Order: sequence, then structure tokens, then C-alpha cells
Amino acid sequence: MTADAPETRFSISNNPSYLYQAYFSYILEYKNGTQADGFFDLELLKKSLNILVRKHYKPVAGWFQARNNSIDVVYYSDKFNDPPVTTQTLDMDYDTLSRHVHDCNVELLVPAAPSAAITFEDPDPNIPMIMLKVTYLESNEAVVLGVTYHHSLMDGTAFWMFMANWSALCKHLHEHGEIAEFDIPHPPTFEFPDISHFYNPSKTFEHPEYILVNPNQFSKRLQPGPEKIVEKILEISVEQQQALRQQARDIGVSFTEILCAVLWKGVNSLRLELNPEIGSESSLYTCTVNSRTRAGVSNNVCASPVTIASREQTVAEIAALEVCDIAQLAHKAIGKCTGEYLSSSYRYLHQQFKQEQDDRCNGRIGKKVMCVFANSASVKCVIATSRTFPIYSTDFGFGTPEYVRPPYWPYDGSMRIWPTPLYDARSSNAPLHVYVCQPEHIDLSLSPLLAQFIKRNID
Repeated sequence: MTADAPETRFSISNNPSYLYQAYFSYILEYKNGTQADGFFDLELLKKSLNILVRKHYKPVAGWFQARNNSIDVVYYSDKFNDPPVTTQTLDMDYDTLSRHVHDCNVELLVPAAPSAAITFEDPDPNIPMIMLKVTYLESNEAVVLGVTYHHSLMDGTAFWMFMANWSALCKHLHEHGEIAEFDIPHPPTFEFPDISHFYNPSKTFEHPEYILVNPNQFSKRLQPGPEKIVEKILEISVEQQQALRQQARDIGVSFTEILCAVLWKGVNSLRLELNPEIGSESSLYTCTVNSRTRAGVSNNVCASPVTIASREQTVAEIAALEVCDIAQLAHKAIGKCTGEYLSSSYRYLHQQFKQEQDDRCNGRIGKKVMCVFANSASVKCVIATSRTFPIYSTDFGFGTPEYVRPPYWPYDGSMRIWPTPLYDARSSNAPLHVYVCQPEHIDLSLSPLLAQFIKRNID
């Protein structure tokens, strides 16, 4: 590189997101209620996106590079890998398009992505960090944004901060035209905080949230299996949320913990009733935990320290416990995610990552570390919560989204807590959704705990 085109490297090898070498996609639906001309002008979208990336998110305009057992994002001052943008215009009415969004039709609405695997065989793989697909209607009734990002660079918090910054910049350009300076609402940073000071060699932890598998067969472990996995949406009303919050306060746990307990017990008891032989087998609960407070990290840090809380019991044990008792188990699991546990979790991942690279270099098969979806527990309650993200604040200058569709993960036990358009995590002023994935033969309406929340199916 020349002096006027310096190379900058950003290491992601110390960020456990490398475990998720996959693209995550979200679909944002915007309704053009006034039939305004220039609704989501394409050139404005592309211009604001490129300005944001080139000025504030340079790693997004870079390239993955894997070498010397390390994974970096490399970018240059005179060369940019601008996010690819594709478009389409469909001849269909708004209601039909909206059904495609709700049914998570990624083939229609999300940009086609290459393999997300960061390989060491290619010295400079060109894997886009973020891709965009804009869908217009000939009737001009609505626009849909399909956004895909590589999880190894950003976690969910970082992505939605990116989206909030992009939409704010686009709105400003739409309302005011060219600008010399613009203060984006969230300071962008990709630095992963140093948590080495939490390491305590005198303490050891088990990490059932991860599993080691044969790398030649790990993709099969992530397949749904012979049974079709279907998704059901549970809707927690305002009144139901208030009742759960009161119940949580009475026993000293959080709202998320009591909700997790309801979900865990509901699915667990139903699975046991349908198959009594699994009573002595494993029932595994996990929940993604953002450990900013424990690590002393600012809320403005995008690459936040996230770990996975876990608790493993037998199926019969969970079925026999009351919801309040299970909430206490969830509370203890999340409480276990101290700085020392966080450090232990990352050391485990880093050591396994190094072992995988050593096996690769020496021609050994070895083992590959995988997330909880590959676990063989008979019952899994794998929860991710997104209810505090600024999802419905993404106003590009044309109003906020009618609906934002989370990723569809067709894995047994996957559950995502997701806000509705008017939801405010601080006040629970609107319904809250939970997307639950189970084998097709599991009828959640047969669970007394879950039946009250069921709204509709998505096949």
C-alpha cells in the first residue's frame, strides 16, 4: 500500500461473533399511505448508505481476510466495497406484498447472499458485509427493504444502531438536501472491549450452550431433521404483560425471566405429555445476555460483550416445577453471567477456535464448536430477545415501518421475543410477539400456558 492509500485492519478474531459465520436478514415494510411521489427514492437510499459507510462505518466497506490463523476486516482509504443494492418492481397489491413480508419470503424480498463462511483457502475472500434489496410496487402503495448483514462483523445491537444511523442520515438528506456535517444518533464503533481482567484461573465453568461436532457433519446437525419445523407467533397483550411483570416483582426476577419460564415450561410439559419416555432426558434453556453492565461497557459500544446464559434440567423436573420456580432457575442462569463467566466463555471459544485452525493446518478432522441449535437435548428453549432495539425508529424520511419481520430460524426450540410497532420496552404499552419454532406435530394450543397467546401460524 502507498502512503496515500494506507491499509487498516480490524480484527474480529477476539469477537465471539465469528462463531456465527452466517448472514442475518430483516425485512422492513413501509406503507405509502398518501401515495407520495418519490417514496423511498433509490438514489437517496444509496447515497445516504454510502456516505454513512464511507465516513462512519469503514469496516463495512472492507473485506474479510483470513490468514495466519486470524480473521481480519481490511479496508483502504482509497478503495471501498460499497454495499450492493438491488431493486425490483412488482405488479401486486399491498395486501399480497404484506403477506409475503409476514411469511418471511426471503427468496422474493431479501438479496441473494454468497456463502458466509470465512475460509482460509482464499487469501482475500470478497464477502459483502451488508446487502440491500429494495422492492417497489407498480401501484406505489408500499416499499419493502430487505437487509442482510454478516454476523461476524456486527451483532444485533450493532446492526440496529447502524440502521438507526442510516435512516436518520437519509431522513436529513431528504428534508434538507446536501449537508456539510451531520451528527448520527449512535456513535459507531467496532472495537470489542478488553475483558481479560475478568479472567480468574481459580474458577471453572461448564458451557453447555456450546457443543463440539464433527466438522464434516456439522451442517447436518443444523438441519431441521425429518420433521417439518413450523413457526407460531405468540402475542403477549398489554394486560398479560402487566400480570407477568407483577408476578416477576413478587418473586424478585425480571420480566424477561418470567416470560422465559412460561415458554420453557409450556413447551417442555407439552413435549413430555406427547412422549412420556423423554422424562429423564435433557431439557435445555438458553438466553442471549448482553453483559454491558457487568463488563463496565458503555451502551454506545456496538460490539458489545454478549454471552449465552444456560440451564439444563431433566424434562420431568421442569414439568414438575411451577412457573415461579422455573423463573428462579432462569434468574440464576442469567445471574451466573458475571465478568468471570463472560471471560471463561470467550476463552473457551478462542481456545477451540485455535484448535480448529491447528487441526486444519495439520490435516486433522478434529472438532468444531457450534451454538446451541446443534445440541441434541430432547427439549430446547433457545431464546433471543430484541424488544429493546430501535427497530421501529427507522424513519428514512417517509415514516416508520408498518412491520419489521425478524429472521426465520427453522430450528427446533428457536424463540425470538420481538416488539410490535408501538411497543416501548419501558412501559409495555403495546403487544409483544414471540416467534416460536417447533416440529409440525407439536400443537402449542394444547398447552394451557401457551394457548392464551397463540395468534396465527406461519408455514
